[in-house]
Amino acid sequence: MFAQHERIPMKDFSNEVRATLDVDNFVLQASLLLDITENSVESIVDLLVEKLLEGDEREEVITKEVKSALFSHDSVHVLAKTIQGTSESLGGGFDYDQSWICAMCSVQSLQRRHVAIARLKHAANLGRTSQETRFFCLVMAPMREKGTKNALETARTFATILADIDCRQLLQNSKTEDEFKRILNCYAKELAIQQSHSSRHRLSRPSVVVPFDGFDVGSGFARGLRGDLKRRIPHYLSDFRDGIVGHKTIHKLISTTLFLYFACLLPSIAFGVLNDKNTHGKIDVRKVIVSQTIGGLFFCLFGGQPLIVMLTTAPLAIYIKIIYSICEDFKLDFLTMYALVGLWNTLFLCLYSVFDVSRIMKWSTRSTEEIFALFISIAFCVDAFKDLAYNFKRNYISEGCDQIQRMDLGLLDYLPQNDSSNVTQTVSIQPCLRENSLVYLILMFGTLWVGVTLHSFTKSPFLDASKREVLADYALPVSVITMSFVGSYLFSDIQLEKFPYQDGSFFQLVSLEQVNVYMIVGSMGMGFCLSLLFFMDQNITGAMVNSPGNKLKKGTAYHLDLMVVAGLNCVLSMFGLPWLHGALPHSPLHVKALADKEERVDQGHVHHIIVRVRETRLTILLSHIMIGLSVFMLPVPLQYIPNAVLYGLFLYMACTALDDNQLFERTMLLITEQAAYPPNHYVRRVPQRKMHIFTFTQLLQLACLCGFGFAPWPYLKMVFPLLIMFFLPIRHRLVPKVIHTKYLDALDRSH
Repeated sequence: MFAQHERIPMKDFSNEVRATLDVDNFVLQASLLLDITENSVESIVDLLVEKLLEGDEREEVITKEVKSALFSHDSVHVLAKTIQGTSESLGGGFDYDQSWICAMCSVQSLQRRHVAIARLKHAANLGRTSQETRFFCLVMAPMREKGTKNALETARTFATILADIDCRQLLQNSKTEDEFKRILNCYAKELAIQQSHSSRHRLSRPSVVVPFDGFDVGSGFARGLRGDLKRRIPHYLSDFRDGIVGHKTIHKLISTTLFLYFACLLPSIAFGVLNDKNTHGKIDVRKVIVSQTIGGLFFCLFGGQPLIVMLTTAPLAIYIKIIYSICEDFKLDFLTMYALVGLWNTLFLCLYSVFDVSRIMKWSTRSTEEIFALFISIAFCVDAFKDLAYNFKRNYISEGCDQIQRMDLGLLDYLPQNDSSNVTQTVSIQPCLRENSLVYLILMFGTLWVGVTLHSFTKSPFLDASKREVLADYALPVSVITMSFVGSYLFSDIQLEKFPYQDGSFFQLVSLEQVNVYMIVGSMGMGFCLSLLFFMDQNITGAMVNSPGNKLKKGTAYHLDLMVVAGLNCVLSMFGLPWLHGALPHSPLHVKALADKEERVDQGHVHHIIVRVRETRLTILLSHIMIGLSVFMLPVPLQYIPNAVLYGLFLYMACTALDDNQLFERTMLLITEQAAYPPNHYVRRVPQRKMHIFTFTQLLQLACLCGFGFAPWPYLKMVFPLLIMFFLPIRHRLVPKVIHTKYLDALDRSH
């Protein structure tokens, strides 16, 4: 036996008349089998051939001849001639489109062509490159047929249609045979129009290729901002409509809204506790929740990219702590200084937006974004384990536990020696609450385990694909509610720590009467450093959301988003509310939650390809209305959510953010046996030594970022944004001297 692979072009529906005629004939005559349960090539072929030859007097003879032509050997049922699509993978290389396969044969006994398509109810493994097949197309043609109507040309027509991932998604969601055929017919006509426009564009401008990245639009003052407005305003109404129209859209809307509700509310509570501690109650949990509500709704309605999630973050909490420390040292009013820093930050962000400073993000590559994303995941883990260590120090290895242990070892020696006439002697013993720490451990890691298990259910063989998707969509709400119930009711006898809460007004305008020249100058310096943090965080978040792999269609809005963030934080500063900007990993996870995905299996490794994303504003709008209503749930019932569950959510966000992070994947390869390497494009195209050198350069940058980000000296953290910007010239000037450009293209293709 031997296999011969040949590259054949896709059908040109605009120039080849026969292609459109074939589809029209198929709509009238061809056979369809929808949602069949067969899972082997033989059984699928038997069904299709039986359907095609139904009523033919020579059915038995033709069937035998068809099987002989279709399969390479009588005893080994391997398809002899097939067409299968390939698609370019991110970073180079190619992947097989394993969700469909087109088999063809030429038969002497046939008088005319036959085409049949089967849609499988469950994905079937039909071979090494067809491990997740959902569509099987069978083309049979007479042996003596002219060139434009032979088996290969007919199969090429339908293979071109099935090769489009959007078309496959529509066909997968169709309910009836008539709808299936209508989609095929409409798509063939649409493809002809698209190919016609494409060919005319190539003829008119044969040597000009203009990448659409949202950075170079128009000319003159604020050209980037004007370009963003021109690009996004036509889609504004569709941003709402796309949240309710379409197959499974309502389900995705509900699940994503609940995901965002918990993913934004619980970190807001956790950072509210941190800010309350750092500012001695000046910024508390209630203010953070109110700020989150205002910021989410404001950006949802006026922002350019509606998939970006606004959130206060750990670096912002650290910056607030620095401002408070400076105010304590120099006897300044904290809220006044806070407002001044926020106003300067607003001014600088407006300048960045108007003068198109975001254009430097053209130099931001996948590696830089993944370094920052991995740093955020590490920061979430550090915050969680810090609180765990603090809980153990206060409850498990406290002074009270030490006193009790010493008393157990020798009570008489421990009691102070007093007059024997004094019968009653009281010993002051501090409480020892070791059970609190053990329950904290159970709840935190329980939240992580339940969430990650359900989130990864799509990669398991249990249940069917639709049920696995539902479990994965609701992983976060289920884990939080379940472990909150366990902590508040099953362990009700144990006094778990609750987050602090205080009543008071949160809409109080900050007074600027005490402002002096020194405060203005000092706040300008801090505002500039803060603006760099906002600039990098917001743009890196936007770049990860707008990644080509997400297949977004409505365009970018880097400059507009920066202007909206500037206006939002101006308002928050004047009311003493915590600042917000685009957050990782919430924003990329929001994109994935709204996406339809296609599963690919390659040598046992499962990964998902995004087919389309519902680019809607409704999820953030609804979730932040719910967050706003949660203010009335303070202190009860929100205080029933233990702190351990809050920080368990941090661990969940950190772990789920590692999906598709190539830096993390390549780091794991350093301790993985070579034979177990996944068939990634960079494993195939890059020498192992070069791949590991590139990984080490990224890890070195990550270590520097962690060194500054987690330094015990607060003032050192102010240079943290400059360090991120410094990574851009390192990637484009120093790294190419160590690793050849052709390998960098595979490892780190820029956006």
